[in-house]
Formats: sequence, C-alpha cells, structure tokens
Amino acid sequence: MSLAITKTEIPGLPKRTGKVRDIYELGDRLLLVSTDRISAFDWVLPNGIPNKGQVLNLLSAFWFGILDEPNHLISADVDSMPLPVGIDREALRGRTSLVKKTRVVPIECVVRGYLSGSAWKEYQRFGTVCGIKLPPGLRESERLGEPIFTPATKAETGHDENITFDQMVKIVGEKTAHELRDRSIRIFKRGAAFAAERGIIIADTKFEFGWLDDQLLLIDEVLTPDSSRFWPADGYQPGRSQPSFDKQFVRDWLESVKWDKNSPPPNLPEEIVKKTREKYVEAYERLTGMPFVV
Repeated sequence: MSLAITKTEIPGLPKRTGKVRDIYELGDRLLLVSTDRISAFDWVLPNGIPNKGQVLNLLSAFWFGILDEPNHLISADVDSMPLPVGIDREALRGRTSLVKKTRVVPIECVVRGYLSGSAWKEYQRFGTVCGIKLPPGLRESERLGEPIFTPATKAETGHDENITFDQMVKIVGEKTAHELRDRSIRIFKRGAAFAAERGIIIADTKFEFGWLDDQLLLIDEVLTPDSSRFWPADGYQPGRSQPSFDKQFVRDWLESVKWDKNSPPPNLPEEIVKKTREKYVEAYERLTGMPFVV
C-alpha cells in the first residue's frame, strides 16, 4: 500500500488549505489538490488514507462528466495543466483538478433521500429534519417518499450548522435559494438512480455552488464518499444504521475508543487505514465501472 500524501507544495503559487484540499491560485483559475487527509468530528486526523485524494478527485471528475450540469471543472489531466517549470507532476497525478474560480455560495446544499445521521437524531426528538415535518413512525435509515433539501451554513473550521430554507432565503435571496434547492434535488435524483444500477444507495449528499458572472456552477467535489453516505444496496435494512463505503467506518472506530472529540484525535491503526482505503476504492470502482489505477 502506498504512503498517504497529507500535504502538498507548489512553489510560487499562493496556497490555501482546507480540511482535505490544498487550493492554489492561478489567476481566474484554481488548482484543487485532494490530499489523503481525512477528517471526522471536525478534526483532521493525524494520519491519512492512501489514495483517498485520488478517489475523491477522479470520482468527482467522473460525475462532472456524466451529470450534464454546468460546473467548474476545466481538466483533471495533470499533464495539460499550466504548472511551474520543474514541478513533480507525478506527485499531483490523479489528485489535481484545474477549475474555474467562482464566488462561492456560503451554503452547503444538502439533499437527503434516507433518514440517517443528524437528521435521524433530530427526527427522534422533534419529528422534523431542519424544520421540515416528516410523517410519524419512520425508522432509522428509512427511505423518504421524496428527497428533502436541508441546507446548512458553510464552515471553514468547525461544524456546519443546519438551517431552514427560510433562513437560507435571507442569506442568498429567494431566487437563488429556489434555484439551488431545485438543482440540488435534480442532481441528487440523477446520481442516486445511476448509483442504484451499480448496487449503491446514496442516502444523502451535499453539493456546493459558485457564481461565475451570472451563472451558478456546481463546484468542489460531487457525490464522493466524503460528501455523501454510500450504502451497499444488497445489505440495506431499515431500522438500524447501515454498513457504508464512506468514512463512517473511521467515525465508528473513533467512537469505539472513547475519544472525547475535544482533544487531538488518536492515530488510526494500520488495519483501519487499510479497510477504509478499500471502502473508498470499492466505491470508485462500482460507480465508474473502471479499475482504480493511478
């Protein structure tokens, strides 16, 4: 198994660092480099998951290519990118996208097709999800009659906060809010139908959008194991939590070791790293129908 790449450097290019991505400025374009960092419970963990960044980047590029949705991707081919002379392109291969720079909408566009995670916790207490009243008697992981849109505020650090649609309208305006909701649900339905044919349930996901002039573009990552809950369809059973292809595997291990979530997190054991990598790669191969080769 290859080593995890948790940081990158491209000398001469201004850089910002997110939880998972290193973002380099190229005038009216950006280089997004997906590292192998992994976060859970609002912490970036000390060790990464080998090839995770390549899975996220290549899977996003795959979805951008088939969803027929205006988006920011220019190229995921590192050999065609205008990089400084002497840069080691091999270190960036598979994990780098050249994208159009946009004015990012400060909203996480979350779509839920199933009742899980924080939505399940809220439903148990109040019978609602982000203020949306749901029918009584639903079980954990139950499929919803129709996907619901549950926006959240974007947080650079810390936890995103769920908000109501009316609160979203106050932040971005009514016209933009309606466009974001309608497009997010439409993209989710297309992606979920595609994944279902390949044995994967997309339980929920989050999208991000940005303005380029007067057009809203789909940006960042799309329908990946980091931004979505992926469940194997053949093991689906409502009334309990589901096995998954995403980083829930890491969250479950952190819960099992009684980490307090306030102090720096522990190193992931080699076995957890190995199994998590296998989950990400399997999700990629199932969805794309291609072997994972970098």
